[in-house]
Amino acid sequence: MSTYRNRSITLLSLGHACVDVYQGAVAALLPFFVSERAYTYAAASGIVLAASVLSSVVQPLFGVLTDRWPMPWLLPLSALTGGAGVALCGVGGSYALTLTAVAVSGIGVAAYHPEAARAARAAAGGSNTAMGWFSLGGNIGFAVAPLLVAAVVGTGGLSASPLLVVPAVAGAALCAAAVRSPGSRAALARTAAATGIDDWPSFVRLSGAIVCRSIVFVGLSAFVSLYVRQRTGGGEAAGTAALFVLYGGGALGTVAGGRLADRYGRLTVVRRSYALTVLAVAGVILVPGPAVYLFVALTSAGLYVPFALHITLGQDLLPRRPGTASGVTLGLAVSVGGLAAPGLGALADATSLRTALVPLIVLPALGGLLLRGLREPAPVTESASVRRPPRRRLRKTSA
Repeated sequence: MSTYRNRSITLLSLGHACVDVYQGAVAALLPFFVSERAYTYAAASGIVLAASVLSSVVQPLFGVLTDRWPMPWLLPLSALTGGAGVALCGVGGSYALTLTAVAVSGIGVAAYHPEAARAARAAAGGSNTAMGWFSLGGNIGFAVAPLLVAAVVGTGGLSASPLLVVPAVAGAALCAAAVRSPGSRAALARTAAATGIDDWPSFVRLSGAIVCRSIVFVGLSAFVSLYVRQRTGGGEAAGTAALFVLYGGGALGTVAGGRLADRYGRLTVVRRSYALTVLAVAGVILVPGPAVYLFVALTSAGLYVPFALHITLGQDLLPRRPGTASGVTLGLAVSVGGLAAPGLGALADATSLRTALVPLIVLPALGGLLLRGLREPAPVTESASVRRPPRRRLRKTSA
């Protein structure tokens, strides 16, 4: 069974990478919308809002549905939907059509994550390290997105965006293989009867902390490329490099987070990560010159180390509703950060980009305060009805 589980986690991680390309691609496309279509900061951040607002509402709904009816078929379908929206966003010059295409992509991404997180947790068998590998797949997708967009749109313009559908096709194939895996089918069957008591007050506080993290992450995703260009005097390459560091640093951070949590405890690691993020974001905004890349890397670590831990903490706080917990921690609480993007863009238009980013220093500190006092929840366990009974040894009886 361990071989089947490893295969399932590998397939789900690779599929996660292909899907999350489209979350990273939206931010990576913003500089091209600004340069080719002369969008203002507010108009460009409205594209981030379009990708986030429907996802914020729809993702928890999909989580509720997957708690009632497992829907593994949704994984390949949502991968294709997420890719199709981004592929069409550069076709034509209409702002309304661009918003619609990006919104469709957001719905696809929203549909994917609750069922994928539930399947991954089942296949991981409760291991923080295994969930770290699943989350690593998504972070790799984020990291690859700026490079993919730069290669496709940077050379062919926005009209070449249909080529961006390729990862979606690959992701759909990987997800289809994952849900057909014997390990995935058996593990998903066992998660149907998890036991425990849902701790909603603690879950709400955790979600509030994730919202603070989300606003910081989305705000930097949308504007760090443009900001680093201004601070370093570099061109598109300088901005793309900063976005790659922001996303790519998460690859190490997510895996490290799982291993550190297995050793020191999840909440300890999460709280210290939020403290690191306060200092790192301050460095990004206030320290001049090429040193900004170092602080972008530290910010990436602070934001990504707790990423997989948020998911497992949420699932353990709501043991009877793992899909709902995943929908909120991966969806609503994360996507709501996009709602703040237009406000940051409008503030940047009215003042300066640097001034607009200053509030991002305070938010990780607020998230850390929300996490104070939370207790480590007990890991989700399987109910007795689904546990495999121990084998009984036959005793020899005397004649």
